[in-house]
Amino acid sequence: MKKLVSHQLVKYLEDRDVKHIFGLCGHTNIAVLTALEESTIKYVSVKHEQIASHMADGYARVNKKASVVLSHLGPGLTNAATGVANAALDSIPMVIIAGDVPTHYYGKHPHQEVNLHADASQYEIYRPFVKRAWRVDSPHLLPEIMEKAFQLAESGRPGPVLVDVPMDIFSKEIDTSLFEKVKKHTKILHKPSIDDETAKEIVLTLADAKKPLIYAGGGVISSGAADELRKLVDHLNIPVAHTLMGKGVVSDEHPLTLGMTGYWGTQFINDKCKNADYIFALGTSFKEADSSSWNDKFTFNFPPTKLIQIDIDPDEIGRNYPVEIGAVADMKQALTVINRVAKELYPEGLQRDDLETLKAEIAAYRKEFSASNQENIEDDSFPMIPQRILKEVREVLPKDAIITTDVGWNKNGVGQQFPVYEAGSILTPGGYATMGFGAPAALGAKVAAPNKTVVSLVGDGGFGQNPAVLATAFEEDIPVIWIVMNNRAFGTIAGLQAAHYGTTIGTVFKKDGKEISPDFAAIARAYGIEGIKIQSTEEFKPALEKAVKSNKPTVIDVAMINNPVPTDGYWNINDIYSPGKGESILHVATN
Repeated sequence: MKKLVSHQLVKYLEDRDVKHIFGLCGHTNIAVLTALEESTIKYVSVKHEQIASHMADGYARVNKKASVVLSHLGPGLTNAATGVANAALDSIPMVIIAGDVPTHYYGKHPHQEVNLHADASQYEIYRPFVKRAWRVDSPHLLPEIMEKAFQLAESGRPGPVLVDVPMDIFSKEIDTSLFEKVKKHTKILHKPSIDDETAKEIVLTLADAKKPLIYAGGGVISSGAADELRKLVDHLNIPVAHTLMGKGVVSDEHPLTLGMTGYWGTQFINDKCKNADYIFALGTSFKEADSSSWNDKFTFNFPPTKLIQIDIDPDEIGRNYPVEIGAVADMKQALTVINRVAKELYPEGLQRDDLETLKAEIAAYRKEFSASNQENIEDDSFPMIPQRILKEVREVLPKDAIITTDVGWNKNGVGQQFPVYEAGSILTPGGYATMGFGAPAALGAKVAAPNKTVVSLVGDGGFGQNPAVLATAFEEDIPVIWIVMNNRAFGTIAGLQAAHYGTTIGTVFKKDGKEISPDFAAIARAYGIEGIKIQSTEEFKPALEKAVKSNKPTVIDVAMINNPVPTDGYWNINDIYSPGKGESILHVATN
């Protein structure tokens, strides 16, 4: 029996338990849209394709499965590209299904085709950042390609893939047996682990170490291994530091949690890493900001520190630092084995002589850091101090609330100062550091976790990238709260420019010499969304409490002082901007 490809594709997605598709219509994909009309899959329509890909990113981070984006060719595909690249650099599984020009028009340069170097080559735009890009040249190949696409997106190091489909193929008929055949293929691949011998070597090495430290990245969270990591920390009594993407991997309340490393890490945390004799790195690629531009004076010093590294991607083992013990494995599988072996070797746990001293040292550091920030936290001035905003957000939100950040103070300050209690409850753009991620990612997160409070902490620059997220929130009744931390600038870059070049041209929003800002609350109301413009510091916390209780989409526009995030680490752009002086310019304004 034969049926339309578009209808069989939708049925295939239903059978894969796809619940939502994010996208924007175009003449190349409306055959699929039409097939979705009677589907159990909810199609979430957006006003810009970058919103769709960021929504799908946030959705996949929460849902732990590949999300699906439906895109048009040409400008649709390029609009979505930034969000897809962001997902790629943060190892987020995603399947992009894009329409393309009809196969019978190859070489004729039809409407919106990209073919300046080769005919029918628009899919190649995605090659640098997707795990694979397929162009479907024959309708009978689509079932097999779709199966491969999902498998590749979710296996190994997760990431996005592209399935590019000429629009005429969507409207052709193929035998239903082709899709039935791929249904028999397993939908879950068993992931690689490590052997007991390697696990024993790792445990004994850590047990013999004088100053061991666990360094956890986003790979631990994405693999669902946070519980396994916490059990290892508790059993071997080893302190844990984390990357930006690893924030929350072990609760910030845990007595052995150090915090985030690198440029926006504190000197205490960086020194603990630098002075460790062994570091056990899990699911991290030692990114530049996390590693203080790999300068051994600030965060990591390999050697003399020795490195044990486990990652699902073999390319990451030893990429930036020499490794003594390296293993390629899924974090959850590897930590399960290591925990079992650790309990066999040390049934009562490892009792370290300096454990209580270490815990007391960490507690004293937290108390000292809090005290150093107390003046900012209690500051009643308006525009608000960013530390005060973060403090009151944390007080209002439940511990399991999902928070998305963008870039700037809301990301760097949150990584450094905002307590996170549950793994996976903070979503931030890591490797690509995309401005404009936070607002739409919050929508995707809320769709994936409708029973959780979802708040987007976002700057005015980031929120201004795509305010059309509000149209989707209104149309789909998605109750996200956006807190626009409004400093009337691209604040991080303004701070760097002011510190090194003595100007803020192009970074501060001005007209006729005066700082300006749109009224984001009024913009929200124009979209049919609740909008609140904060007029005093005292208004902020009650407004947030009301928004959480209302369970409606709400924008809270709060004016914020352009105040720097403390920077005890190092970033070599300081040397680039100010040759010979960079390492001494550590406390530049980076808000």
